[in-house]
Amino acid sequence: MTHRRNILSALLAALLVPLAVSAQPAPDLSPEQAGRPRAQKIEQVVALAKDFKFLKEGVLVVGTTTGRLPFAAYATDTKTPVGNAPDIAQLVADSLGRKLELVSTAWADWPLGLQSGKFDVVVSNVTVTEQRKEKFDFSTYRNDQIGVYVKSDSKLGAIKEPKDIAGLKVIVAASTNQEQILLRWNKQNLAAGLKPVDIQYYDDDVVQRLALQSGRADAYVGPNAIAAYEARDGKTRLAGVFSGGWPLNAEIAVTSRKGSGIAEAITVALNAQIKNGNYAKALTRWSLESEAIQASRTNPPGLPKN
Repeated sequence: MTHRRNILSALLAALLVPLAVSAQPAPDLSPEQAGRPRAQKIEQVVALAKDFKFLKEGVLVVGTTTGRLPFAAYATDTKTPVGNAPDIAQLVADSLGRKLELVSTAWADWPLGLQSGKFDVVVSNVTVTEQRKEKFDFSTYRNDQIGVYVKSDSKLGAIKEPKDIAGLKVIVAASTNQEQILLRWNKQNLAAGLKPVDIQYYDDDVVQRLALQSGRADAYVGPNAIAAYEARDGKTRLAGVFSGGWPLNAEIAVTSRKGSGIAEAITVALNAQIKNGNYAKALTRWSLESEAIQASRTNPPGLPKN
């Protein structure tokens, strides 16, 4: 049912795009992914992962949330995951000398799926947090940026700090880092005697976009990469951007089971791909170059516990 709903939402979203879209090239949604960057096996990476118990011989099984570009969506065959997360997963699998097997999972299900051994690792826009580090290891591959988007003809100016959202109707996804930031901003505003934020939640992406276009909501706060990708149709514009760990910096990472013995191997693999240029290609394919990191790190400081 989730698979069908994702496809239906994608089709409905396409209907919202005007005929005269921007001149940006269309993304490669073919199941073959001929343009996906590939890498050679790296013996150092293989050696570092020698004690890791892979689920399948010669395969790296990767869990990923498939539903929204540029992170991951289904190809034109409606079953093959494509996007930046699959590209990053491919580079890691290649570095290990293994075939890549992608397993689509709902965002809420990846922690249990990883802990129960359904996947070897997860590549799904997971932010490093101190709480998550209690159960998982991390190898970073992208900066986490949150964008604030408004209707293209909105009279709202720049949104840079808590007071800028006072009294606004703001859409955010539940159980996310951006929701926690929005709640902290609202708490700070209330303490300063400012108007509260009217926080709105939508399960359907199409309904969410319609709420913004119709004026039922003033702004949307979410992963900047997704919102920027959707803004190519000219119906929304960026009003502000900040770190997903506000007021601290935050990074997105490949996630593995705590102490499983593969995190350092993945970090070395990612740094090799950064050095040889494959990493840059994987980000540029999906217009994510603004979120590039200079070096991958294993278990860096994460967002503090609330």
